[in-house]
Amino acid sequence: MEHVREKIILVKTFLNILSHGFLWLLAVMPYAWVVRIGYAMAAIAPIFSKSRVKVINANLKACFPNLSQAERDQLAKQHWRLLGRSFAERGRLWLGSPQSIDEFVTVYPEVDMNDGKPRLYVSMHMVGIEAGLIAITMHLQKIKAAPGITLYVFMKNEYFEPRIKKWRERFGARMLLRQSHGRELIREARKGTFVCLSPDMDLGRNDSEFVPFFGVPTNTVLAVSKTARLAGAEVCPIFTTLRADGSGYDCHVGKPWPNFPSDDPVADTARMNAYFEEVIKPRIPEYYWIHKRFKNRPDGQPSIY
Repeated sequence: MEHVREKIILVKTFLNILSHGFLWLLAVMPYAWVVRIGYAMAAIAPIFSKSRVKVINANLKACFPNLSQAERDQLAKQHWRLLGRSFAERGRLWLGSPQSIDEFVTVYPEVDMNDGKPRLYVSMHMVGIEAGLIAITMHLQKIKAAPGITLYVFMKNEYFEPRIKKWRERFGARMLLRQSHGRELIREARKGTFVCLSPDMDLGRNDSEFVPFFGVPTNTVLAVSKTARLAGAEVCPIFTTLRADGSGYDCHVGKPWPNFPSDDPVADTARMNAYFEEVIKPRIPEYYWIHKRFKNRPDGQPSIY
Protein backbone atom coordinates (compact mmCIF):
# COMPACT_ATOMS: atom_id res chain seq x y z
CA MET A 1 0.00 0.00 0.00
CA GLU A 2 2.80 2.40 0.87
CA HIS A 3 4.39 1.78 -2.53
CA VAL A 4 1.11 2.57 -4.30
CA ARG A 5 0.69 5.74 -2.22
CA GLU A 6 4.17 6.92 -3.18
CA LYS A 7 3.38 6.35 -6.86
CA ILE A 8 0.19 8.37 -6.57
CA ILE A 9 2.11 11.23 -4.92
CA LEU A 10 4.73 11.14 -7.69
CA VAL A 11 2.06 11.25 -10.40
CA LYS A 12 0.28 14.16 -8.71
CA THR A 13 3.56 16.04 -8.33
CA PHE A 14 4.42 15.47 -11.98
CA LEU A 15 0.98 16.69 -13.11
CA ASN A 16 1.23 19.77 -10.89
CA ILE A 17 4.66 20.68 -12.27
CA LEU A 18 3.40 20.09 -15.81
CA SER A 19 0.41 22.36 -15.15
CA HIS A 20 2.72 24.99 -13.67
CA GLY A 21 4.84 24.91 -16.81
CA PHE A 22 1.73 25.24 -18.96
CA LEU A 23 0.75 28.37 -17.01
CA TRP A 24 4.17 29.88 -17.70
CA LEU A 25 3.72 29.12 -21.38
CA LEU A 26 0.30 30.80 -21.40
CA ALA A 27 1.82 33.82 -19.65
CA VAL A 28 4.20 34.57 -22.53
CA MET A 29 2.03 33.60 -25.50
CA PRO A 30 0.32 36.23 -27.66
CA TYR A 31 -3.08 36.90 -26.16
CA ALA A 32 -4.94 35.75 -29.26
CA TRP A 33 -3.32 32.33 -28.90
CA VAL A 34 -4.31 32.15 -25.24
CA VAL A 35 -7.94 32.79 -26.18
CA ARG A 36 -7.88 30.07 -28.84
CA ILE A 37 -6.34 27.58 -26.41
CA GLY A 38 -9.04 28.46 -23.88
CA TYR A 39 -11.77 27.79 -26.42
CA ALA A 40 -10.13 24.47 -27.33
CA MET A 41 -9.98 23.48 -23.66
CA ALA A 42 -13.67 24.33 -23.35
CA ALA A 43 -14.56 21.99 -26.21
CA ILE A 44 -13.29 18.95 -24.31
CA ALA A 45 -13.83 20.02 -20.66
CA PRO A 46 -17.47 18.83 -20.44
CA ILE A 47 -16.36 15.32 -21.38
CA PHE A 48 -14.28 15.14 -18.19
CA SER A 49 -16.62 17.20 -15.99
CA LYS A 50 -19.96 15.42 -16.16
CA SER A 51 -20.92 16.54 -12.65
CA ARG A 52 -20.39 20.20 -13.58
CA VAL A 53 -22.37 19.73 -16.78
CA LYS A 54 -25.29 18.71 -14.59
CA VAL A 55 -24.78 21.70 -12.28
CA ILE A 56 -24.74 24.20 -15.15
CA ASN A 57 -27.82 22.67 -16.75
CA ALA A 58 -29.70 22.59 -13.42
CA ASN A 59 -28.82 26.23 -12.67
CA LEU A 60 -29.97 27.44 -16.07
CA LYS A 61 -33.19 25.44 -15.87
CA ALA A 62 -33.98 26.85 -12.42
CA CYS A 63 -33.28 30.46 -13.42
CA PHE A 64 -34.68 30.43 -16.95
CA PRO A 65 -37.60 27.98 -16.98
CA ASN A 66 -39.30 29.85 -19.81
CA LEU A 67 -36.46 29.15 -22.23
CA SER A 68 -36.54 26.03 -24.35
CA GLN A 69 -34.09 23.22 -23.70
CA ALA A 70 -32.32 24.08 -26.96
CA GLU A 71 -31.89 27.69 -25.82
CA ARG A 72 -30.50 26.62 -22.46
CA ASP A 73 -28.15 24.15 -24.17
CA GLN A 74 -26.82 27.00 -26.30
CA LEU A 75 -26.26 29.15 -23.19
CA ALA A 76 -24.43 26.25 -21.52
CA LYS A 77 -22.20 25.79 -24.58
CA GLN A 78 -21.34 29.50 -24.60
CA HIS A 79 -20.67 29.38 -20.86
CA TRP A 80 -18.20 26.49 -21.21
CA ARG A 81 -16.46 28.43 -23.96
CA LEU A 82 -16.00 31.49 -21.74
CA LEU A 83 -14.94 29.35 -18.79
CA GLY A 84 -12.21 27.74 -20.86
CA ARG A 85 -11.02 31.13 -22.00
CA SER A 86 -10.96 32.52 -18.45
CA PHE A 87 -8.93 29.54 -17.18
CA ALA A 88 -6.37 29.93 -19.96
CA GLU A 89 -6.08 33.65 -19.20
CA ARG A 90 -4.98 32.91 -15.66
CA GLY A 91 -1.46 32.10 -16.82
CA ARG A 92 -1.09 35.70 -17.95
CA LEU A 93 -2.91 37.08 -14.90
CA TRP A 94 -0.86 35.13 -12.38
CA LEU A 95 2.54 35.05 -14.07
CA GLY A 96 2.51 37.62 -16.88
CA SER A 97 3.90 41.15 -16.81
CA PRO A 98 1.77 44.14 -15.75
CA GLN A 99 1.90 45.38 -19.34
CA SER A 100 0.48 42.10 -20.65
CA ILE A 101 -2.44 42.39 -18.22
CA ASP A 102 -3.06 46.03 -19.17
CA GLU A 103 -3.42 44.84 -22.76
CA PHE A 104 -6.65 42.98 -22.07
CA VAL A 105 -8.17 44.36 -18.84
CA THR A 106 -9.20 47.95 -18.15
CA VAL A 107 -10.60 49.32 -14.88
CA TYR A 108 -13.31 51.97 -15.01
CA PRO A 109 -13.91 53.38 -11.50
CA GLU A 110 -16.85 55.70 -10.88
CA VAL A 111 -15.50 56.55 -7.42
CA ASP A 112 -12.15 57.85 -6.19
CA MET A 113 -10.66 54.66 -4.78
CA ASN A 114 -8.04 56.61 -2.84
CA ASP A 115 -10.26 59.17 -1.11
CA GLY A 116 -10.18 57.44 2.29
CA LYS A 117 -13.96 57.05 2.56
CA PRO A 118 -15.26 54.03 4.48
CA ARG A 119 -16.30 51.78 1.64
CA LEU A 120 -17.08 48.14 0.96
CA TYR A 121 -16.86 46.70 -2.55
CA VAL A 122 -19.02 43.83 -3.77
CA SER A 123 -17.80 41.69 -6.65
CA MET A 124 -19.90 39.09 -8.44
CA HIS A 125 -18.76 35.87 -10.05
CA MET A 126 -18.62 36.64 -13.74
CA VAL A 127 -16.06 34.71 -15.81
CA GLY A 128 -13.87 37.83 -15.77
CA ILE A 129 -13.73 38.12 -11.97
CA GLU A 130 -10.09 37.02 -11.73
CA ALA A 131 -9.03 39.48 -14.42
CA GLY A 132 -11.01 42.32 -12.85
CA LEU A 133 -9.77 41.92 -9.29
CA ILE A 134 -6.12 41.55 -10.31
CA ALA A 135 -6.46 44.62 -12.54
CA ILE A 136 -7.90 46.51 -9.56
CA THR A 137 -4.88 45.59 -7.40
CA MET A 138 -2.68 47.03 -10.16
CA HIS A 139 -4.88 50.15 -10.31
CA LEU A 140 -4.56 50.66 -6.55
CA GLN A 141 -0.81 50.37 -6.87
CA LYS A 142 -0.74 52.95 -9.69
CA ILE A 143 -2.77 55.52 -7.72
CA LYS A 144 -0.66 54.82 -4.60
CA ALA A 145 -3.62 53.62 -2.58
CA ALA A 146 -3.34 51.16 0.30
CA PRO A 147 -3.21 47.51 -0.82
CA GLY A 148 -6.62 45.93 -1.12
CA ILE A 149 -8.08 42.99 0.79
CA THR A 150 -10.13 40.16 -0.70
CA LEU A 151 -11.28 36.83 0.70
CA TYR A 152 -10.49 33.39 -0.66
CA VAL A 153 -11.34 29.76 -0.02
CA PHE A 154 -8.48 27.42 0.87
CA MET A 155 -7.52 25.11 -2.00
CA LYS A 156 -7.06 21.38 -1.39
CA ASN A 157 -4.15 21.21 -3.85
CA GLU A 158 -1.06 21.52 -1.63
CA TYR A 159 1.17 22.43 -4.57
CA PHE A 160 -0.90 25.24 -6.02
CA GLU A 161 -2.59 26.64 -2.87
CA PRO A 162 0.40 28.73 -1.64
CA ARG A 163 1.53 29.58 -5.15
CA ILE A 164 -1.83 30.91 -6.39
CA LYS A 165 -2.20 32.96 -3.21
CA LYS A 166 1.25 34.45 -3.82
CA TRP A 167 0.48 35.15 -7.49
CA ARG A 168 -2.77 36.91 -6.62
CA GLU A 169 -0.94 39.03 -4.05
CA ARG A 170 1.98 40.03 -6.28
CA PHE A 171 0.67 43.56 -6.91
CA GLY A 172 0.07 44.25 -3.23
CA ALA A 173 -3.29 42.63 -2.51
CA ARG A 174 -3.87 40.73 0.72
CA MET A 175 -5.82 37.48 0.49
CA LEU A 176 -7.55 36.47 3.72
CA LEU A 177 -9.29 33.18 4.40
CA ARG A 178 -13.05 33.55 4.14
CA GLN A 179 -13.63 31.73 7.43
CA SER A 180 -12.01 34.43 9.60
CA HIS A 181 -10.87 38.05 9.81
CA GLY A 182 -14.35 39.61 10.09
CA ARG A 183 -13.18 42.25 12.57
CA GLU A 184 -10.16 43.08 10.43
CA LEU A 185 -12.39 43.64 7.39
CA ILE A 186 -14.54 46.09 9.36
CA ARG A 187 -11.49 47.92 10.70
CA GLU A 188 -9.90 48.22 7.25
CA ALA A 189 -13.15 49.32 5.56
CA ARG A 190 -13.48 52.11 8.16
CA LYS A 191 -9.97 53.28 7.19
CA GLY A 192 -10.91 53.49 3.52
CA THR A 193 -8.91 50.42 2.51
CA PHE A 194 -10.22 48.55 -0.54
CA VAL A 195 -12.15 45.62 0.97
CA CYS A 196 -13.97 43.34 -1.44
CA LEU A 197 -16.54 40.61 -0.77
CA SER A 198 -17.98 38.17 -3.30
CA PRO A 199 -21.26 37.06 -1.67
CA ASP A 200 -22.96 35.32 -4.61
CA MET A 201 -22.05 31.80 -3.49
CA ASP A 202 -23.84 29.35 -1.21
CA LEU A 203 -21.61 29.48 1.87
CA GLY A 204 -23.85 27.48 4.19
CA ARG A 205 -26.82 28.34 6.36
CA ASN A 206 -24.88 30.27 9.00
CA ASP A 207 -25.79 34.00 8.97
CA SER A 208 -27.64 33.56 5.66
CA GLU A 209 -31.20 33.89 4.46
CA PHE A 210 -33.16 32.68 1.45
CA VAL A 211 -33.79 35.64 -0.83
CA PRO A 212 -34.80 35.63 -4.53
CA PHE A 213 -32.29 35.20 -7.32
CA PHE A 214 -33.97 34.88 -10.72
CA GLY A 215 -37.11 33.90 -8.85
CA VAL A 216 -35.42 31.05 -6.96
CA PRO A 217 -35.18 31.22 -3.13
CA THR A 218 -31.39 31.36 -2.79
CA ASN A 219 -29.30 30.92 0.34
CA THR A 220 -27.30 34.16 0.52
CA VAL A 221 -24.98 35.52 3.20
CA LEU A 222 -26.03 38.72 4.98
CA ALA A 223 -22.40 39.77 5.39
CA VAL A 224 -22.43 42.69 2.96
CA SER A 225 -25.22 44.57 4.72
CA LYS A 226 -24.01 43.73 8.23
CA THR A 227 -20.33 44.49 7.56
CA ALA A 228 -21.14 47.77 5.85
CA ARG A 229 -23.38 48.82 8.73
CA LEU A 230 -20.76 48.00 11.38
CA ALA A 231 -18.07 49.80 9.38
CA GLY A 232 -20.23 52.80 8.57
CA ALA A 233 -19.32 52.14 4.95
CA GLU A 234 -21.01 52.77 1.65
CA VAL A 235 -21.23 49.82 -0.75
CA CYS A 236 -20.01 49.89 -4.35
CA PRO A 237 -20.52 47.07 -6.88
CA ILE A 238 -17.79 45.59 -9.06
CA PHE A 239 -18.44 43.51 -12.16
CA THR A 240 -16.12 42.55 -14.99
CA THR A 241 -17.58 42.00 -18.45
CA LEU A 242 -16.25 40.68 -21.73
CA ARG A 243 -15.88 43.40 -24.34
CA ALA A 244 -18.28 43.23 -27.28
CA ASP A 245 -15.41 42.59 -29.69
CA GLY A 246 -13.97 39.83 -27.49
CA SER A 247 -10.63 41.64 -27.12
CA GLY A 248 -10.58 41.52 -23.33
CA TYR A 249 -12.46 42.71 -20.26
CA ASP A 250 -13.77 45.91 -18.74
CA CYS A 251 -13.88 46.03 -14.94
CA HIS A 252 -16.59 48.39 -13.72
CA VAL A 253 -16.45 49.89 -10.24
CA GLY A 254 -19.87 51.43 -9.72
CA LYS A 255 -21.12 54.30 -7.61
CA PRO A 256 -22.39 53.55 -4.08
CA TRP A 257 -25.83 52.02 -3.82
CA PRO A 258 -28.10 54.72 -2.36
CA ASN A 259 -29.52 54.08 1.11
CA PHE A 260 -27.45 50.94 1.49
CA PRO A 261 -27.10 49.46 4.06
CA SER A 262 -30.49 49.94 5.68
CA ASP A 263 -31.65 48.62 9.05
CA ASP A 264 -32.98 45.46 7.33
CA PRO A 265 -30.12 43.15 6.22
CA VAL A 266 -32.50 40.67 4.57
CA ALA A 267 -34.08 43.38 2.41
CA ASP A 268 -30.59 44.68 1.59
CA THR A 269 -29.47 41.21 0.52
CA ALA A 270 -32.53 40.75 -1.70
CA ARG A 271 -31.79 44.13 -3.26
CA MET A 272 -28.18 43.06 -3.87
CA ASN A 273 -29.31 39.88 -5.66
CA ALA A 274 -31.72 41.92 -7.79
CA TYR A 275 -28.79 44.12 -8.83
CA PHE A 276 -26.78 41.03 -9.78
CA GLU A 277 -29.68 39.84 -11.93
CA GLU A 278 -29.74 43.11 -13.87
CA VAL A 279 -26.01 42.80 -14.61
CA ILE A 280 -26.35 39.16 -15.69
CA LYS A 281 -29.42 39.41 -17.95
CA PRO A 282 -27.66 41.07 -20.95
CA ARG A 283 -24.76 38.58 -20.74
CA ILE A 284 -26.10 35.32 -19.31
CA PRO A 285 -23.20 33.06 -20.44
CA GLU A 286 -20.71 35.21 -18.52
CA TYR A 287 -22.06 34.32 -15.09
CA TYR A 288 -20.51 31.44 -13.08
CA TRP A 289 -23.27 28.88 -13.58
CA ILE A 290 -20.74 26.19 -12.79
CA HIS A 291 -21.10 26.95 -9.06
CA LYS A 292 -23.71 25.15 -6.96
CA ARG A 293 -25.51 28.40 -6.26
CA PHE A 294 -28.60 26.61 -4.96
CA LYS A 295 -26.89 23.93 -2.87
CA ASN A 296 -28.99 24.59 0.25
CA ARG A 297 -32.76 24.59 -0.10
CA PRO A 298 -35.58 25.86 2.12
CA ASP A 299 -37.00 23.20 4.41
CA GLY A 300 -39.10 20.73 2.47
CA GLN A 301 -37.83 21.71 -0.99
CA PRO A 302 -36.01 19.06 -3.06
CA SER A 303 -32.44 19.50 -4.27
CA ILE A 304 -32.03 21.30 -7.60
CA TYR A 305 -29.03 19.09 -8.33
